[in-house]
Order: sequence, then structure tokens, then C-alpha cells
Amino acid sequence: MQLKYYSLLLLTFAVIFFTACQDEEYSLPTLEGGLHNDCIKRTLGPNVVGLNLEFAYAMALPKAEGKIVSAQVEASIAGGAATYMEYRSFSTNSSGVDVPVTIGSPSVTSATKTEVIFTKDTCAATLRYFYIIPEEARGKTVKFTFSAKASNGQTVTYEMGPYTVAKMDMKLDLVVSDNNNSYISIADMAVYNAATAATKAANIDLVYLYRTYTTATFNHALVAPAANPDYKPGITLPAGVGNSAKIWKVWALRDQHLARLQYGIYIDDIDFQELDFSGAPDYAINLRAEAGTWVETADGKYRAYIYINKIDNTKKEMTISIKRYQMK
Repeated sequence: MQLKYYSLLLLTFAVIFFTACQDEEYSLPTLEGGLHNDCIKRTLGPNVVGLNLEFAYAMALPKAEGKIVSAQVEASIAGGAATYMEYRSFSTNSSGVDVPVTIGSPSVTSATKTEVIFTKDTCAATLRYFYIIPEEARGKTVKFTFSAKASNGQTVTYEMGPYTVAKMDMKLDLVVSDNNNSYISIADMAVYNAATAATKAANIDLVYLYRTYTTATFNHALVAPAANPDYKPGITLPAGVGNSAKIWKVWALRDQHLARLQYGIYIDDIDFQELDFSGAPDYAINLRAEAGTWVETADGKYRAYIYINKIDNTKKEMTISIKRYQMK
């Protein structure tokens, strides 16, 4: 009996295995009627004022049922002046290049609405939408309603968001140079020479300098005006410039917005909020390209991340980009 039982069990497993391994007969999916749509957000990272939010909006209906006549997006907050929707649909060729196909007239934006009127007989398209984040959206949320209309009277809508817009500011590609534009204001997000710094003394947070020694490694440096004179050799500060700032030097924090390199790293509002500057020095020496510094101003009003895009030893200068967050 036991032998018969095992034989039956093995036969059962064999039947199940054979059935599971058989390929199901393929059949073409049934085309669903009506107008349909879908949407994806293409941009990554924090949503920063001045940058764009990019979406890809797709719409289609069976060819026998008509054609698409228009596509529209309505934002909860009006975008910046350069907000637009593509009037071309893109396909990617074998070389990975996007090839445009014109399907309508250039988009028209009125207040919160952006619309494209189709001029080609088409029943399917994917249009890109670029929303320029305005100052009015800083620290708020924004959402979008995408919609399309067909010649048969059908309409569809697709909701995206809400998306939180960061509170932080950003400034790109400021050039600081030794004994020239060497004074940095986090409050102003600007660099000044000595003469201008004297008129804005209360706002000067850092001094840039470049020094080389045979006995020590100094090179490119960012130093608070109030730092020990040993870290400001040869510097005579403009009248009134004397703020103290806290500085942490960091390596390889290549924020994508500031660096614009291949690294998918982003600094967001919460990173500034959670920083601990306890014990931070008031100087950072031997700085290098693709490194950076966290900074807190003397009054605690601002925190910033200064990224070093490039350095030039011959010219004694650095190119920097800044993200800044207002703490109070």
C-alpha cells in the first residue's frame, strides 16, 4: 500500500509540474474603447523655485472612434512665464535620440491653464509639460489637472500631486577670487569685492583666500571674518566686516542641482533643519573641486551648503554654487 501511495503521489506531482510548465496560448489583448490618459512626473529631487517640474502626459483612443483635438493642464498656482506644454510628440530612435513629431500648434498659457490645440489627425500622443516653479509657490504645495478632448465629444482627466515646493533658495556659478571678489554674503547670495563689502559689512559671512606654503597645506579656503588671524594671512578686512560663521567641510556631497553631474544626490529643506553645528570651526581650508561646506551664519538666521564646482590654482579662484535655507 505504501508503494502505491508514493507512486500516486509522484504521478500527481508530475502532472502538476507538466501543467505548470506548459506555455499558455498567446492572444492579442482586446482594445478597450474610449479616450484614455496617463501621466508621469519626470523630474526628481526637491522642487526648487526657479526650476521646472516636467511631466509626460499620454492620451489615446481607438482610431475608429475619432481623433484627439486638444490637451490641457491646469495648475493650482500659476507657473512662471516660461511654463509651456510641448506641441510635439517624441519618439526615441535606435541611437537613443528623441525625434519630434509636430501634432499641434504651440501651447498657450493663460493664468493657471496651458493648452495645446491639435492640428494633425492623430488618435494617440504623449506631450511633455514644463511647469516653472514660481516664487508664489515657495513653501506651499502645487497640484495639476491634465485633460484631453476627442472629436467624438469624450473628455478625460488625470490628477497629479500635490507636490511640496521647497523653502530653500539656490544660486549657481558664483566666482570668488583671492584679493578681489573674495567676500561672500549668505544673506544676499552674492560675492563682493572689498569696497562693496565695506558697504554691506553686516551681511558678510565668509572670506575666500588662496595660500600655498611649504610647511602646511592651506590652498583654497573659506574663513569667517572673525576667525583667528592665522587663517586669514595677509587679509585686511574692510571696515565693519567681522561676523563669525560656523563651517563644516564635507567631501563628495555632489548635490545634483548645484553640481549638475551624474550623481543622483539632492539636498532638501530637512537636511538644513537637522544639521548640528555644535563644535563646528569657523574656517575650512584645503578645499577641492566637488567638495563643499555647510555654513551657519552668526545670527543663526541662515544655513547654507556651498558646493565647489571648480578651482583654479593659477587664477587663485573658485566657482561655487549655493543652496540656502532660512531658519528664522
